[in-house]
Amino acid sequence: MSGWRRTSSCLSSFTPQIILIIGLRMQFPVSPKVGPSRIGRFRLFSPILAGATLRERLIACFGALLGIGLTGVISGYLFGQGPHLPLIVAPMGASAVLLFAVPASPLAQPWAIIGGNTISALMGIIAAYFIRDPIIATGVGVSLAIGAMSFTRCLHPPGGAAALTAVLGGPVVAGWGFLFPFVPVALNSCILVGLGLLFHKLSRRNYPHVVPKPAENTHQTIDPPSAARVGFREEDVDAALEALDETFDIDRADLGRLLQQVELQAAIRSNDKISCADIMSRDVIAISETSEPDAARHLLLKHNIRTLPVKDPEGRLVGTVGLRELFGGGDTIAHAISKPAVARASDAALSLLPVLTDGRTHAVIIVDDDHRILGLISQTDLLSAVARLLPNDGDTIAAVA
Repeated sequence: MSGWRRTSSCLSSFTPQIILIIGLRMQFPVSPKVGPSRIGRFRLFSPILAGATLRERLIACFGALLGIGLTGVISGYLFGQGPHLPLIVAPMGASAVLLFAVPASPLAQPWAIIGGNTISALMGIIAAYFIRDPIIATGVGVSLAIGAMSFTRCLHPPGGAAALTAVLGGPVVAGWGFLFPFVPVALNSCILVGLGLLFHKLSRRNYPHVVPKPAENTHQTIDPPSAARVGFREEDVDAALEALDETFDIDRADLGRLLQQVELQAAIRSNDKISCADIMSRDVIAISETSEPDAARHLLLKHNIRTLPVKDPEGRLVGTVGLRELFGGGDTIAHAISKPAVARASDAALSLLPVLTDGRTHAVIIVDDDHRILGLISQTDLLSAVARLLPNDGDTIAAVA
């Protein structure tokens, strides 16, 4: 029962230091999966973008099929078909690549697609109107498009093609004049984005891409959250980007999240031999979902614990309760049950660090495939295990300090 003692936010305060110190002990041997024999082996799909999978690309192909096809059908239905108006402008094909293949890119967001294409087409029309030489007009049009998209925060690579189309579109585009950026360019863009929103929602993909809010201090004090006190900071990311002197197609906030995950995954990899089964408490105090609140309070206080697992009549985990949740009334604890944090016995113990340092979760319930309780890992359990991983030599500690 030693893992059930109160720890408040102790583990949260040490999490960044833990990952940093463990990282000093890491070595980076060449993975056995990336040997010369595998490098030379033929692969059916080898993406150029990090994180891409064959499944994601197949979804993108299907999305582009529906998006471009329906955009043309809807545009034709609204304005008819004929030589007087292009059914769908060519830059929509490039927009579809971004919209469906890399929906997390800042260049593929709704305003980037709609604003980028429309503004760029307008810049192309302006260039063609004032400059009679088409060669010069194309250069000026694309240049103006990049500048305008940059200032309006809607940078979109297909916008360059929209500007070129406006300059070199011939008599059809010239006939529409300053209406061309709106019909069909803006119209096509709006329809495509609308279809993209629907498609990504049905396929359960995050679009428009919203970066999760950074962790907040759950204790309502002015101190930054524990994860932001040690380790790299926002100014470090800015300094690194400035030192590299390059532009990357990733949101700055996503870049910070990625680096945090890299730190965590490296710590897990270097200590993956320690599993949840190794450190969990097995004599778990639990309660039935039909029990009275007084019975739950008695167990929490008697055993000096902060999280009490709740089981159904068949012994499966349904949630957890704590003293905070039991403040309300009711004949049973059913109204106070919270969604539990769970893990498998075979999971790496350090993978629980983000959960047990979020400022809200005090314990993770270890369950089997049938969701029956096998054990429990508290903040104390994890902190005790991590303490054994820290280096003993003074040199390493001095390096961290």
